[in-house]
Amino acid sequence: MEEVLQVANEWGIWVAGIVVVIICVIQAYLYLKQCFKAGRELGLEDSQMKQGFWVGAKTAIGPAFAVFIIMVGLMSVIGGPMAWMRLAVIGAAPTELTAAQLGAEGYGVEFGGEGYDLQAMATSWWTMIINGVGWLVLVGLIGHKLEPVREKMSGGDPSWLPVLSGAGMLGVFGYLIGGDVLTLEGPMYAVIFGAISMVILLQVAEKTTEKFKPYCLGIAMVTGMIFAIILG
Repeated sequence: MEEVLQVANEWGIWVAGIVVVIICVIQAYLYLKQCFKAGRELGLEDSQMKQGFWVGAKTAIGPAFAVFIIMVGLMSVIGGPMAWMRLAVIGAAPTELTAAQLGAEGYGVEFGGEGYDLQAMATSWWTMIINGVGWLVLVGLIGHKLEPVREKMSGGDPSWLPVLSGAGMLGVFGYLIGGDVLTLEGPMYAVIFGAISMVILLQVAEKTTEKFKPYCLGIAMVTGMIFAIILG
């Protein structure tokens, strides 16, 4: 395992990871510029858009914290550069961890266990990378065609668009946490106590200050993880 980590943390791997992350940062910057441009066309002021940006940044603290925790675990098996690069680009920590485990199992060994050699690590790396290719191809092929579909579903009434988007998000996240609830173990506690915390925190924000709202999601997620560790 020591030899595996030595190769996984070589400077060449760091350079390759840095290149990918820099590209990701540039894309994020270009996307932000397009958002501000579209906002001005809709009549929004820069101050309003900046406020929305910072609200989103604060809300992302919780998910980023969860990703960081899993990244530390991945670093101990597949090395720092690959764990950092994959989670910087994809950000779906459970998906990346599962892909790495499936790669090791496909090779015939336990992820990070006995027999996890360089070939097993390479298999984990390839599984993680190939697992993300489908999303990129799908977005490139049909992403630009989804907006007309959504407008057609709303019947031309803009007021229905937030309702449809919200319903879609509820369905997706309900599906994602359904399996966790059925485990009756740690993941279930994370879901339950995270949801309870979110409700309480939103009530506190309503009665105190609206500025507290952007932090509610992050705090609720961390609270759920803490209870999952204690009770699970």
